Amino acid sequence: MTIRGEPVGTAYHLLDLVELMRLAGLPEADTTIDDPELIDWRGGGPEVWTAPG
Repeated sequence: MTIRGEPVGTAYHLLDLVELMRLAGLPEADTTIDDPELIDWRGGGPEVWTAPG
């Protein structure tokens, strides 16, 4: 996952995504995960997650 051009980690499920965004200082009100203006999903979307490994 990259936030503002900086790699911050890998999200394996929604809670990872929310935590990485929180740690980056993004306000929760701005974390609409299905808004293409905020998140560029690659390899799926907010409903698609793959297990690590």
